[in-house]
Amino acid sequence: MLDHLIEGATVVDGTGAPSYIADVGIRDGRIASIAEPGGTTESTRSRQDANGLVLTPGFVDLHTHYDAQLFWDPFATPSMNHGVTTVVGGNCGFTLAPLRPQDGDYTRRMMSKVEGMSLKALEDGVDWRWASFAEFLGGLDGRIAVNAGFMVGHCALRRHVMGADAIGGQPTARQMEEMLWLFHESMDAGAWGLSTTQSSTHTDGDGKPVASRHARPEELLALSRAVGEHEGTQIEAIVAGCLDQFADEEIELLAAMSAAAGRPLNWNVLTIDAAVPERVPRQLLASEAARKAGGRVVALTMPILTPMNMSLGTFCALNLIPGWGEILALPVDARIARLKDPAVRAEMLRRANSPEAGVFRRLADFGRYVIGDTYSEENAGLTGRRVSDIAAERGQEPFPTLVDICANDRLRTVLWPMPTDNDPASWELRRRTWEHEDVMLGGSDAGAHLDRMCGAPYTTRFLGDCLRGRKLVGLERAVRMLTGDPARLYGLRQRGRIAEGYFADLVLFDPERIEAGPATLVHDLPGDSPRLDSKALGVVSVRVNGVQTIHDDVVTGAVPGTVLRSGRDTETVSTRS
Repeated sequence: MLDHLIEGATVVDGTGAPSYIADVGIRDGRIASIAEPGGTTESTRSRQDANGLVLTPGFVDLHTHYDAQLFWDPFATPSMNHGVTTVVGGNCGFTLAPLRPQDGDYTRRMMSKVEGMSLKALEDGVDWRWASFAEFLGGLDGRIAVNAGFMVGHCALRRHVMGADAIGGQPTARQMEEMLWLFHESMDAGAWGLSTTQSSTHTDGDGKPVASRHARPEELLALSRAVGEHEGTQIEAIVAGCLDQFADEEIELLAAMSAAAGRPLNWNVLTIDAAVPERVPRQLLASEAARKAGGRVVALTMPILTPMNMSLGTFCALNLIPGWGEILALPVDARIARLKDPAVRAEMLRRANSPEAGVFRRLADFGRYVIGDTYSEENAGLTGRRVSDIAAERGQEPFPTLVDICANDRLRTVLWPMPTDNDPASWELRRRTWEHEDVMLGGSDAGAHLDRMCGAPYTTRFLGDCLRGRKLVGLERAVRMLTGDPARLYGLRQRGRIAEGYFADLVLFDPERIEAGPATLVHDLPGDSPRLDSKALGVVSVRVNGVQTIHDDVVTGAVPGTVLRSGRDTETVSTRS
């Protein structure tokens, strides 16, 4: 007997093959049968009419930071609402394990600063009673609604072995040996591989470069070689040039790490902008170098634009513009006084528009900013308006106008910089770039920067765009890009396809309505902390391991997810794939 039968669905199987109409039967968490409509003779406990609906494999999000959130939100919202059934956590060098008891406060403050997680939510929503990576994974076993796998964070390894010396120090031979032992122990427990960062944007709760940024190439290569000693493993790495353009030594390092491991390495995130035509070819040189060295370097890129809001009152990307951090770190009254000074503003603008600002130069067009939430009578009616329009009405330049608005709210004003890469040429460049064998969709950062951005809905928004918007790729290819391709990159066993014997991770949606709603601020984290949420439109049902977890964008409460462990649930992927 079948547990459930989905009747008459338009099946898009995740391979890129043409869609077809079929009945799909589920038994014991797997796809038990695929038959022509009306051709299923086996009895079933329940059935569902899917006429006119599209059935796909569950979506796989390769770059999330749900490590903490899953403890208070086992449903990985809003990702699961948008059809994501498998998430990869532990990215960018940041994991919650292995963990010494004395490092709990440091880790919470670091995650709050570097990944924009609410410190109150981290303190109140997680019990922090594990020490080893095995204990961390065990704390999630049987308690989550999605499937989840985790990398081992380089920062956690360094901190565990070197303590405070992990910031600025180099491991002794004995410490390096201990770090490798700890890494192997974590991998034996089921970690998926190594994640690390050398990004200049990553600082800890004390404002210092995070631990892995102090690692030299020989340390990174030693850990990479250790990755290759375990089945079904990967590397995820961030370097300073990921946001803009790689330096030669970064290209060499990424290629060497992948070759040393004999495993694919992915990095996040490839930004595509027709106004910077040299960026994509430059970034893909890392893939070329890796191929020559016997490795494989894969660039993750987002198929939608995901604006990140800013504020002059809290830490954000504006703080990373050279010369801005010192001013924006001042107490509020002193900060307002400095920002009101025309000479200070002129110098800030000069530095924001100079080559030293690098990729952050794109934040310097303040006329393009849209005002979000405001908090004073003086700013009534400004929400949703462009700064350039307000400035024109006031006879001012945009930046002084923005400062005045923010000062009225004592710097609490929410600012939305509008993307500059929303032109037809940039979208055509994206379409061409997606065709590259070493470019893959991903990079949502779901679970991080919770009140600043909402990347989780990229799946439904992309499908809606493919079906009713720009139509850059067809439905079958779009589904493959969200399912089969990421599943194959990470070697997921029997996931990412609709085929008999595969796990029944499934999404059923209305092709006429599939889309994501606008990001809205809600206060539903532990401690009443805020985050941005987005409703899924047109998603009729999401199933994880055969069990329905979402029905019409509503969480059912079921927790059928699996903590996926390397080797058992993943297989080794060749760098020649």
